[in-house]
Amino acid sequence: MGKNRQLTDETTLDFLHTSGAGYDILRYICLPDLLGKEAQPILYIMGKNLARKMQVGSMEDIISFFEKLGWGNLQLIKEKRREMIWELTAEQINTRQQAHLPEVEYRLEAGFLAESIQQIKGLPCEGVEEIKPKNNSVQFSIVYTK
Repeated sequence: MGKNRQLTDETTLDFLHTSGAGYDILRYICLPDLLGKEAQPILYIMGKNLARKMQVGSMEDIISFFEKLGWGNLQLIKEKRREMIWELTAEQINTRQQAHLPEVEYRLEAGFLAESIQQIKGLPCEGVEEIKPKNNSVQFSIVYTK
């Protein structure tokens, strides 16, 4: 199973688009139940692995993947010498907060973003996220670790 390293391009996502509560039920209820207390680190690693399978070659590609994956609108807010600050906005961020789900997190997205930037910049990266409920957004801090 781990040997299947076929890269996926963005056009594949055009055929896989879905919407509805099914994604959120799987993501925020079923996966944490299945993965237990290790859910957050596993989701982060899953995000990194997903980025490795995608053909991400530019910052624009990352933004496009976020849209096509249904994660929302991603925007680069600030770039510093050793860090990038990104903001994710989407109607579903607010909706998830109001739905009283057990725990809403964005570790999968943080892992995907960190690995994508690592591939583009050629520098090891790690990402952390912070939900900004007043702005209905999530802020990602991607730090170069070398």
